Amino acid sequence: MSKQNGNNFRGKYQDYFDTDHLEGSLKRQSVRGGAVTIAAQGSKFVIKLGSTAVLARLLMPEDYGLIGMATVIIGFVEYFKDLGLSTATVQRAKINHQQVSTLFWINVAVGCLVALTVALFAPVVALIYQEPRLRDITLCLAVNFVFSGLTVQHQALLQRQMQFASLAKIEIIALISGIVGSTTAAYYGAGYWSLVILQLVTVVTNALGVWFFCDWRPALPSRDADIGSMLSFGRDLTGFNIINYFSRNLDNFLIGRVWGAAQLGLYAKAYQLVLLPINQINVPVDRVALPALSRLQNDPERYQKYYARAILVITALGMPLVMFLFVSADQVILLLLGKDWLDAIPIFQFLIPAAFIGTFNMATGWVYQSLNRNDRQLRWGIVSSAINVIIFLVAIRWGALGVAAAYGLSRLMIVVPAIVYCYRGTWLKLTDFVSTIFLPTFGSISAAIAVWILKRFWLGQMELNTLASLSLDCLFYTLFYGLVWISIPQGRKRCREIWQIVGEYQKG
Repeated sequence: MSKQNGNNFRGKYQDYFDTDHLEGSLKRQSVRGGAVTIAAQGSKFVIKLGSTAVLARLLMPEDYGLIGMATVIIGFVEYFKDLGLSTATVQRAKINHQQVSTLFWINVAVGCLVALTVALFAPVVALIYQEPRLRDITLCLAVNFVFSGLTVQHQALLQRQMQFASLAKIEIIALISGIVGSTTAAYYGAGYWSLVILQLVTVVTNALGVWFFCDWRPALPSRDADIGSMLSFGRDLTGFNIINYFSRNLDNFLIGRVWGAAQLGLYAKAYQLVLLPINQINVPVDRVALPALSRLQNDPERYQKYYARAILVITALGMPLVMFLFVSADQVILLLLGKDWLDAIPIFQFLIPAAFIGTFNMATGWVYQSLNRNDRQLRWGIVSSAINVIIFLVAIRWGALGVAAAYGLSRLMIVVPAIVYCYRGTWLKLTDFVSTIFLPTFGSISAAIAVWILKRFWLGQMELNTLASLSLDCLFYTLFYGLVWISIPQGRKRCREIWQIVGEYQKG
């Protein structure tokens, strides 16, 4: 490519690389982006709930268990196709066409290599679990990595430019396409293959959508792209993700290996359900917060203010959802999954403490990644992963229920050390963090206790169907939670802050 053509490319796509135009309206862009992504995530939440209710009645726990077994292995190598380079593109203050193009081809090459590796190891996966059906499942799912590698940098550029509306459209269209294909296949008796179809159709549709909405096109890779620091950033982030993934999915591997597909199906579905509402909040806020905080990495005062607001949003919305699921677990499982899944209720409840802590787990990741401290994140990941491994190896003797209980309760013990280590050497303080999450924590737990008492002495005596009972629980929980917020001065102040955020969005 000639130098002149290279300059033409850089000029054509420069809007995808520069972020100076965002800094003057960062608050407005963040609020608007948050509103768009939360609305989209809410839509996805409803769609996923509906599809879960339908597929759970068309499929058996064993079907989910089989996919869960394959996902443990496939999910591990999935981190290699990204190499943390998407986050590096979002986080870096200055970036150019040559650098992103080089990163694109690295992601494509690694995606193809990972797909080939997964395909070659498909017989090994089947041998590990002693389940022949896993060979063909793994072979088919290997295709995902090729399409994923093609989309990494395009998605990162859209996120860097805070084009959240485009990202939301892509994800919703891909999700609906996958669900339609999966549900149709399940209806006609495809069994566990319908879950394979769900993943394949979703990833292919997502790739097509990303290339349609992001018209950036890569040039040839260059040795002079100066991407050394970005590769180092991605290396540390990938190392953390791989270590964290291994430790967090050891539970699925052990349950599937020792206790079989049925118990793994119950555990995997309970885990998926308990995280579903949290992800509807954390994922969109994370998508907005990381690029915004990266733009503020040299402005401590604005960084701290933005960071506190983001934490308030995710905990004020996420914590009450988690505690409501805990107090109404029986109705939730029965309504969404049906009577065949009642054994998942205690597993679901024991995972609630981990989900409660998970409402603000993203907060440490924001600090590590936006301030380019991934080396510390990697070190903490090694420590926390070692703890997880010990917990799972000890608890597996008690089956899925024992693993859920051990993991859920252990999260309560390591959360404070995790935050203290993360904040060391930054402007952030643990006392400020505790002050921010106090009201959501107190309010959500108090409301759960109040509803539990009502269910035990009044609501539980009423003869209502599952939907009516769950609706009544939700009504009383919402009333109690809101009452806590407005009954104390700090709560009213926090309410005004959230209302101000809504007002800023409307003005934008």
